[in-house]
Amino acid sequence: MTLMENISQVTEFILVGLTDAKKMQMPLFLIFTLIYFFTLVGNLGLILLILLDSRLHTPMYFFLSNLSLVDCVYSSAVTPKVLVGLLPGDKVIPYNACAAQMFFFAAFATTESFLLASMAYDRHAAVCKPLHYTTTMTSTVCILLITGCYICGFLQSSIHTVFTFHLSFCHSNVVNHFFCDIPPLLDLSCSDITTNEIVLFTLAAFNVFFTLLVILNSYLFIFAAILRMHSAEGRKKAFSTCASHLTAVSIFYGTIIFMYLQPSSSHSMDTDKMASVFYTVIIPMLNPLVYSLRNKEVKNAFNKVVGKARSSLSLIF
Repeated sequence: MTLMENISQVTEFILVGLTDAKKMQMPLFLIFTLIYFFTLVGNLGLILLILLDSRLHTPMYFFLSNLSLVDCVYSSAVTPKVLVGLLPGDKVIPYNACAAQMFFFAAFATTESFLLASMAYDRHAAVCKPLHYTTTMTSTVCILLITGCYICGFLQSSIHTVFTFHLSFCHSNVVNHFFCDIPPLLDLSCSDITTNEIVLFTLAAFNVFFTLLVILNSYLFIFAAILRMHSAEGRKKAFSTCASHLTAVSIFYGTIIFMYLQPSSSHSMDTDKMASVFYTVIIPMLNPLVYSLRNKEVKNAFNKVVGKARSSLSLIF
C-alpha cells in the first residue's frame, strides 16, 4: 500500500488558481510565461557560466550555483501548473501529483532558506577573516554545508508530506490556491489537524529563526568589520554586496513568516496567494540578478564566454 492509498475519499484536487477573472487570465499567462523563461535562462545560464569559468570556482559561486539549481527546481514544481491553470480547461491535479508538488516545493524552498544562511556565513568568513578564508571555507566545509542544506530540506518536506496526506479529505477537493501548499490543504481536511498545525508551525519557526539567527549574527560581524575599514571603496563594495543579499533575504523570509507563522484562523487565502507569488515565481527570477549579475566577476566571465562564442562562429562562417 502506498501513501496515496489511504483513507481519503479524494482522488484528485481542483486548483482554483490565481483569479477567476477571464480577462486577466491571458495577460497573467503571458507575464508568468516570461517570468518562468527568464528564471530558467538566468539560473541555468549562471550555473553554466560558473562551470565554464575557472575563476568562478570559489565557495561563493559554489553556493550561488546551488542556489540557482534550487530556484530552478522549486519554481518548476509550481509555475508550469500555474500556467496551465490560467488557460481555459482542466484545473484538476491528481492526488499523487499534488503530493509530489508539495514535496518538491517544500524540500527545495526549505533548502533555499538554509542556503541563504550558508551564504551569509561564507560572506562573514570572507569579510571578517579574509586571511583565513581559504582555510575556513575549504572544499570539505562547503560540501558539508550544502549536503546539510539538502538533508534538512528533504527531511522536513518528507515530514510535511506524510503528515498532510495521511489526513482524510472528505468535504471538498477544491483547493483555494494555485498550487498544493500545506495551509489550503489543511483547510480541506475533515480530520483533526491540530498535530499538523503544531508540526507546521514548529518546523517553520525552527527554519526561520535558526537561519535568520545565523544570517543576522553573520551580518552583525560583517557590519562591524566594514565600519573598521579605512578604504571608502572597500566599504562601498561590501555594503553593496550586503544590501543585495539582505534585500533577497527580506523578501524571502517576509513572505515565509507571513504565510506559515500565523494562526490558521488569521489566514486569508486570497492574500496568501499574492504573497506566495513572490517566493514561488518572482524570487527565483530575481536571485540571479540580486546575487550575481551585478557582480563584475560574473560580467567578465560572461563577456569572456560571449567573446569565445563569437570567435568560434567567425571561424565557422
